[in-house]
Amino acid sequence: MGTAGAARKLASAAAYGGGGLSVLGAGLYGLLRAEAKLARRAIGETTGTPPDATGWYGRGRPGPAIKVALLGDSSAAGYGVERVTETTGAFLASGLAERTDRRVHLRSYAVVGARSSDLVGQIDRAVPTEPHVAVILIGANDVTHSVLPSQSVRHLSEAVRRLRDAGVEVVVGTCPDLGTVKPIAPPLKQVGRAWSHRLAAAQTIAVVEEGGRTVSLASILGPEFEAAPALLFGPDRFHPSADGYRRMVDTLLPSTLAALGFAPEDEAEPEAYRGEGVLPVTTAADPLPYANLAVTALRQQKSEDAQSWMTQALAKAPGRADLLALQGDVLQQRNLPDGLRIQGTA
Repeated sequence: MGTAGAARKLASAAAYGGGGLSVLGAGLYGLLRAEAKLARRAIGETTGTPPDATGWYGRGRPGPAIKVALLGDSSAAGYGVERVTETTGAFLASGLAERTDRRVHLRSYAVVGARSSDLVGQIDRAVPTEPHVAVILIGANDVTHSVLPSQSVRHLSEAVRRLRDAGVEVVVGTCPDLGTVKPIAPPLKQVGRAWSHRLAAAQTIAVVEEGGRTVSLASILGPEFEAAPALLFGPDRFHPSADGYRRMVDTLLPSTLAALGFAPEDEAEPEAYRGEGVLPVTTAADPLPYANLAVTALRQQKSEDAQSWMTQALAKAPGRADLLALQGDVLQQRNLPDGLRIQGTA
């Protein structure tokens, strides 16, 4: 995603996107603009082109090659790293080659700064190559450019539909949590987080309805990036580091393997998860403990338990965007074959 003006646009969106300056008041809007200016200075301008991950991976492995198309924004392109081996595409293709014991040919069509509306051009180039699977990472620039979620989702839905009509499997990594970006201070941080989760929830619903698969990057990786920014963010503290891209691909691989019809090998059996115990009275009205139990159940491949906990979480906070995004993950995981469900995520 592009960094130039992103924080400023987010601040403007907070005030104007909901119907005008009166929504927040001039005082709060002024604070958001000031915070955005500081964040923009700290992040700096997006310059240069990331290494192109297009190429062959797993040379010498048997069987027909798997063809992968990588679409989206800078998170797909791997902006901020110096070596091609550190890019999202290289981690993804190498991981697929290792887990399937097949050669992989990946073509990257991702563009730094791309929004959901830009997917049409990328798909124009990708479809004629007849990929087996398309992995899409999109949404952050829609938030920073104050694109209405309904418009973003419409473009993404059309993109997934077009790929599925062409016989291409689709995996979408939904909008990341912009609230984890350290140069963005409160209350702008809370605005970014809320909008990110809201868009991610809408993306999940739209993609699944069109026959694709989703991975909620905000729900799974948000806490990790917030806890270890020095490790997982790059020098601009806005784009991921090589370790951040690797961790992102780790979350995408199970769904990508499932889309291709492969099961990961040598998966360790998880310990039994029973979900026993009683929540303290002080947290009984808070949905997050229930959501955390749902995440733990997913890691232990107990999708029915996860659904039970999510039902209780949503009963506490109906319509909450981050919970709806996690609910989408639970529904997705319930449809995965045994051995492909997410483990060890946070």
